[in-house]
Amino acid sequence: MLDLFRGVKGLIKWDRSEGPVLWLSSHATSALLAGSSLVLAARQFVGSPIECDHTKDIPSSVLDTWCWIHSTYNVPSSYLKQVGVEVPYPGVDQTRGYKETKVYKFYQWVAFFLFFQAVLFYMPRWLWKHWEGGKIHALMMDLDVGICSELEKKQKKKLLLDYLWENLRYHNWWCFRYYLCELLSLLNVIGQMFLMDKFFDGAFLTFGIDVFKFLESDQEERVDPMIFIFPRMTKCTFYKYGVSGEVERHDAVCILPLNVVNEKIYVFLWFWFLFLGALTALVIFYRLIIIISPRMRVYLLRLRFRLVRGEAIDAIVRRSKMGDWFLLYMLGENIDSIIFRDVIHELASRLGSAKPLEDP
Repeated sequence: MLDLFRGVKGLIKWDRSEGPVLWLSSHATSALLAGSSLVLAARQFVGSPIECDHTKDIPSSVLDTWCWIHSTYNVPSSYLKQVGVEVPYPGVDQTRGYKETKVYKFYQWVAFFLFFQAVLFYMPRWLWKHWEGGKIHALMMDLDVGICSELEKKQKKKLLLDYLWENLRYHNWWCFRYYLCELLSLLNVIGQMFLMDKFFDGAFLTFGIDVFKFLESDQEERVDPMIFIFPRMTKCTFYKYGVSGEVERHDAVCILPLNVVNEKIYVFLWFWFLFLGALTALVIFYRLIIIISPRMRVYLLRLRFRLVRGEAIDAIVRRSKMGDWFLLYMLGENIDSIIFRDVIHELASRLGSAKPLEDP
């Protein structure tokens, strides 16, 4: 188990070829979901995820296993009844008269579902690593350290400069693949909100809002949304043959301690997904502005890399394309600032002395 948690910890490792939003979506969220899945799996398969109050006629292990496998239920119309007087717990009531019941089948699948979500969140990062091909790491050539001999530094700067010069205006497809991964991250967040809403029978989309409303209202007049989705006490019905050969019905009251953990996980996930979706949407809007506005590219380079002369940035943005800008920005984030300044100045000098480049 500890080895598995070490693997989850490895997901949080920062990759220099990725921006913060892709890291939050594919690394941090995947680690959060995978870690939650492992915690629930450990409690579910090692501990006792359900404990049912039963008669002596049925072995406890038999009843607990039956109720865990075949689901439990409660009575929604009894949620607002007075606890301790009319019912022992919200939703736990007798079902004579064929009262409508709400069946809970999801709880044994939560650990698997969280792991499936983690895989979905990791997919954009997997695609980007496949498409990126280690370009950023190859071009860095340990220039992020900046502590090397002058001869070695000069050789590496020349190699980097030669690559940028020879491949100028050929990075658009590489760049837009990264933007596509960010768009997939946004679609993933939105899609998973609806997926979880389906998983919890239409009760998840407004889950966080309902929790806030419940905290601000009179608890006697509202149903706790966490108990409604993740009940801690439910009912279970078990049938067996009696001594006379007749089918006997046994009603049991079951405690689901695992739902105390489930409700905390999904309350946090609701707010986390909301934050992540809003942040990713802002980044997508930011990318659109960069694509259509060369002036914004100039402004961002000047703002981020103040050691580089403004005229050098103007020359490069004017003579290059969107993909080149993106590659230069990523390199500037990862290599020594002095080395990056020298490379940009030399590249601008070459562009200034060369003939104007024609659009392909």
